[in-house]
Amino acid sequence: MNERFNIKAPFAKYAGLSGADRKKAITEFFINNSLYIFMILAIIIIQIISPRFLSVPSIVNIISLSAANLPIALGIAGCIILTGTDLSAGRIVGLVACVSASLLQESGYANKMFPGLDTMPVYLVLLIALAIGGIVGLINGFCTAKFHLHPFIVTLSTQLVVYGILLMYLMNGNNNGQSISGLDISYSSLITGSILSIGTTAIPNFVWYSIAITAIMWFIWNKTKFGKNMFAVGSNPEAANVSGVNVTGTIIAVFTLAGIMYGVTGFIEAARIGSNSAATGLNYELDAIAACVIGGVSFVGGIGKIRGVIIGVVLLRIIFVGLTFLGIDANMQYVIKGLIILIACAIDMRKYLVRK
Repeated sequence: MNERFNIKAPFAKYAGLSGADRKKAITEFFINNSLYIFMILAIIIIQIISPRFLSVPSIVNIISLSAANLPIALGIAGCIILTGTDLSAGRIVGLVACVSASLLQESGYANKMFPGLDTMPVYLVLLIALAIGGIVGLINGFCTAKFHLHPFIVTLSTQLVVYGILLMYLMNGNNNGQSISGLDISYSSLITGSILSIGTTAIPNFVWYSIAITAIMWFIWNKTKFGKNMFAVGSNPEAANVSGVNVTGTIIAVFTLAGIMYGVTGFIEAARIGSNSAATGLNYELDAIAACVIGGVSFVGGIGKIRGVIIGVVLLRIIFVGLTFLGIDANMQYVIKGLIILIACAIDMRKYLVRK
């Protein structure tokens, strides 16, 4: 039989090993691919219980939700590779979303936040969104690198500062702390419009933007000196410094790039949800951190791949959407999500401990 069709082919390389070594090697194979196996089993179980789960509208919904959350996860992944994290990400998303929405409301909207301000050009607001995220990221990176503070403390502080700024911003103009809606069609169509549909189900434009951003991040991580320096600093900053790597500059650049990714997420999110408030972006960083760890971005530093982040984001979306399809009580969903994340992270950590 042709080996390509031989069910034993994937394990053929273990044939020459002794019984104990073969068993250990096969065990390692399943540990290393446990996330893929878990994803497939989750899809099969949910599909059996709820046959509509893998319908075209549901699949497009999962893809759309994953695409919306992918930029923030890619940003935080870089911070985790440096053995850090970023607790300010969600609040940066919220601030950027509210600023973007306020500047891109329809000119004749009755509850316009700034009645005397015409709707600004969309791409100018995009640059403002990226600048806001980049500046906060720059501050996070500078404080972490220059003052040798742990990113947990730095980003916890900036999280509170950014949230305070957001609350004050929402009190400006005629808004008085209310949600910001009534977005201009040029903005909403750019983000949530569609140039391609599967049957009657439209694929929103931001999915393509997310794919393009992911491709750019893959190139930065894998094909540039900056990407190599990021992994080197994450693995061993002292050794990287001795090797001529600008450790301080690398840390600042990674956090700045992460902030830009949060800016992208906020700009997309504002148009995607349509109504933005102080709650926009709440806990987004927690889902992003969980997705990164599930996808194999390790807190031990210097370990992570773009495809792992994608898998982690998609896996979480499948779980979250699947729980909704199963009609699980909203309160119980938090318990299930927490257990799934804990188990998945434990499995992933076990993989690296075995390698070590």
